Amino acid sequence: MHYAERIQYALLITLCTILNTKMIYLASASAARRKLLRMCGIRFRAVPCRIKEQHKTANASYAAVVKRNALLKAKAAAQKVKTGIIIGADTVSVQDGKIFGKPKSLRQARIMLKRFAQRPQWVYTGLAVIDKGKNKTLLAYEKTKVYMDTLTDKEISAYFRKVSVLDKAGSFDIQGRGALFIRRIEGCFYNVVGLPLEKLYRMLTQCGVPLFCLLCMWCSATVLTGCTTEYNIVTGKEETFWYSSEKEVQMGRSVAKQIEKEYKLVGDPLVQKRIQDIGKKIAAVADRKDIDYTFKVLDDDEVNAVSLPGGFVYVFKGVLEKVKNDDELAAVLAHEVGHVVARHSIKKLQAMTSYSVLMILASQAPQASEISNAAEAAFVTILLGYARDDELLADQLGARYTKAAGYDPAAMIGFLETLEAVNRRKPLRPKSYLKTHPYVPDRIRVVKQELGEKIDFTDYINIEQEKKL
Repeated sequence: MHYAERIQYALLITLCTILNTKMIYLASASAARRKLLRMCGIRFRAVPCRIKEQHKTANASYAAVVKRNALLKAKAAAQKVKTGIIIGADTVSVQDGKIFGKPKSLRQARIMLKRFAQRPQWVYTGLAVIDKGKNKTLLAYEKTKVYMDTLTDKEISAYFRKVSVLDKAGSFDIQGRGALFIRRIEGCFYNVVGLPLEKLYRMLTQCGVPLFCLLCMWCSATVLTGCTTEYNIVTGKEETFWYSSEKEVQMGRSVAKQIEKEYKLVGDPLVQKRIQDIGKKIAAVADRKDIDYTFKVLDDDEVNAVSLPGGFVYVFKGVLEKVKNDDELAAVLAHEVGHVVARHSIKKLQAMTSYSVLMILASQAPQASEISNAAEAAFVTILLGYARDDELLADQLGARYTKAAGYDPAAMIGFLETLEAVNRRKPLRPKSYLKTHPYVPDRIRVVKQELGEKIDFTDYINIEQEKKL
């Protein structure tokens, strides 16, 4: 496990167990920030304070602006309580030297979204932590770069009908439906939500949270969750997993139930049988045999497919409309099975999703009130896509499994070329299969290498100086 993943995991466990010994106050009315703290299992009281946020920079840096606003909120809340720890936070988006806070109208929100689609933005969050018992105040900030897809007026209007954007900095919610048009981020995910958890943890430890508990909680968690280190045959690495295959399957089942509540399955039994028959052939030759695979078609026109922990694979109906034959459909399914075999989704959830969310998903009988939010958080995390190396490994494995199952592996190249043509003709759609994947020529090169085919000039120019798969 990477050091950053271990720190984040320890952070969330420590917050869940230790910080409850002190009363925590959140100087914010933000539903997203409250939700993050609840996901961590922290008992707190929200103490919203009406202050005039100052977003004019003058000679101040963007970091100074958000720290100043966070401090103003924390101080205002501190006046209302006798003791405890008060957390203040302020989040803004910055583009081309201009600060964007919460929109004042839907018209302004629409302008923001269109502007952010043209060029990336920086999201800054300032943090202020006041410990009244020790008369101690700490300030910090985090920044994350966000790349957004181009949205049509129709798509923006549909988004506004589903989401209240007037209380969101930059007019979008990366932890909700807004994630569907975020192409990628560089930096802390939770910072974009509005509360950078790792940074917050560091500040809280300076207010008296004992650091030795971090190691104690890490050791306890590995025992309670069945954390193991094992050799992954397809990545060629020793990897650490917090959950057994049985727990992974339970997690995937929990998320799958939520998906099938939000999306309708295609009602034609012949369509479902087609994908199940092809999927079974792919699963039979895959390197991972400790789980059963499930394949279903969602009644949605997006050209997309997604695999969940434990072998649950969903294909959007739009994919079936683009594939020319069963060979190409087999290639799509084999790519998703490759993700399952390499356990990419469970590793990503371990790295990005809170410990309490994973525990809820792994529960045999989770509470209905808890499972919906937890499953949604996990699904959004997976939809945000994988690292480049993970995607290319899934392509490599997909070509291998397609061939082993008796289908034409070159069909994967044909389908990728179809996707590239679609991408040239129109902008990426919110849930596009292309948006979270590497450039198509880069993917084609990897497939050709796996199949032993000749690499041409176009393939060579897409080779990046990264570690070999």
